[in-house]
Parts: sequence; structure tokens; C-alpha cells
Amino acid sequence: MTPALDYYSNSHALVPVRSPERFARPQLVEVPKPPKGERVHTHDGRELSLRSIEPADVAALKRQFSRLSPEDIRRRFLHSMGELPDSMAQRLTHIDPELETAFVLMDETVQPAELRGVGRIFVDQAANSAEFSVLVEHDWARQGLGALLMQRLVDDCRRRGLSEIWGYVLLENRPMLQLCKELGFVRRLTPDEPGTTQISLQL
Repeated sequence: MTPALDYYSNSHALVPVRSPERFARPQLVEVPKPPKGERVHTHDGRELSLRSIEPADVAALKRQFSRLSPEDIRRRFLHSMGELPDSMAQRLTHIDPELETAFVLMDETVQPAELRGVGRIFVDQAANSAEFSVLVEHDWARQGLGALLMQRLVDDCRRRGLSEIWGYVLLENRPMLQLCKELGFVRRLTPDEPGTTQISLQL
């Protein structure tokens, strides 16, 4: 037998076995998408994803608002609100990166993913400063998330070359006042806003 014929005679093992399933469509296994952004672990071991806010976060933002207590809403918005209007939700998720930064903490362990915390700044170019706001859901409080959001906002202000970050805080919001005190913020008197203090950090 010639070498060529010998090759073909020994190559029959490479031929696939005939079967009606030979060309069947393979079963596709859906691989879970990895969380967006930076993974963050709370003091009690829960995992969140820290990333910039996106326009697609409107629904998650509204769901978070529906979970807030009246006290949480007053502390964040400095007044009572029964619901978060669509126009405001759109505004808060469609930001101008030249003048705003907004970070969210997303819980990707549930579907749809839920927003557990948000921190944002609004830049005042004339004053070379930025006003901040931070909100963490009650069930996720005292886990270091507020401090994490504040630190990222401070870092962003420094990256922008701003000279100050500041915000209004209700005097009854002792956890936020204590957090900002630990981060080096100082209070300013606000006689026109009873029950409220302005806190600031020179950068």
C-alpha cells in the first residue's frame, strides 16, 4: 500500500459518527454579566458596585425613593416630598459631566439591580467650589458607604482643581454631621435657614 493510501486508511477515526444530532443547535448557556464599576464590600460582607450614574438608572432611582422614609427624604432634599417626579428623576440621571459628578452604589445581587446609595456634586464655577449631597438607604447605613461616597466626591473635586466642597445638612442629621466632622469638614452658621447648617471642607 502506498503511503498516501496508508494515510487515508488510518484516518477513518477522524470522521464524525453519523447522527441526527450532529448538526443540532448547541444549547446556549447564559453567562451572568459581571457587575459594572468597582466592587465594594460593606462591613457586614454584602457586595455592591460603585460606578457613575447612567441615564438608564431612572427606574432604579425612583424605586429607591419609594423605599425611603419621610425622615430620609427630608434629610436628603431638606423638605418633604411624596414622590420623585419623572422630570426630576430624569434630571438627576442625565448629568452634565462638566458641572456634575454622581456616583451610585448598585446592588447587583437582585434583579432588577437596586440603587442603595448615591453621592453627587454640583460645581459652582464662579466660586470654584461644589455643593455635595449623599444618601444611603437606611438598611445599608453604618456600613462605611457614606464615608466612601464622600471620599470619592472629595477626590473628584480635587481632580477638578476646586478649592472647596460644601453642603447643607439638617442639624437633626447627626450621622452625617459626625461623618463630615471625622472627614475634616467645619460648620458655618446659616441664620436664614433655621434647623440647617452649612458644612464645608477646604481643598
